Amino acid sequence: MSDISTTTVRIVKVPGPDHPITVRHSDQHVVVRVAGRVIADSREALVLREAQYPAVYYIPRKDVDMTQLQPTDRHTYCPYKGDCSYFSIPAGGERSTDAVWSYETPYQAVAQIKGHLAFYPNRVDAIEATDP
Repeated sequence: MSDISTTTVRIVKVPGPDHPITVRHSDQHVVVRVAGRVIADSREALVLREAQYPAVYYIPRKDVDMTQLQPTDRHTYCPYKGDCSYFSIPAGGERSTDAVWSYETPYQAVAQIKGHLAFYPNRVDAIEATDP
């Protein structure tokens, strides 16, 4: 992902053999914690696997305590997924700045992640994924 600038030309790429992306429903119960608080708790998370990157859980917005998040001015662009918006988690302090991201209108190849949020593991206390 790269930071968005007003002069950036949008290149759209489609996942394929050289850069595979899959989105599947996770069988895991996913809980995200920050500063002793449960920020997200879902049995309906998606797991996105992209090329060589670690798998990422995308949690439905309905399963996230949005009152614990604060939108930020940061926006980035991914040629495979689209425009990305960020949220901070004030309870986590400076470490949790821009800790959460969302693709509000993702490209068709990853349309399933619309309405979902993802968390940077190093900006929260824990992302726990356990069998239901």
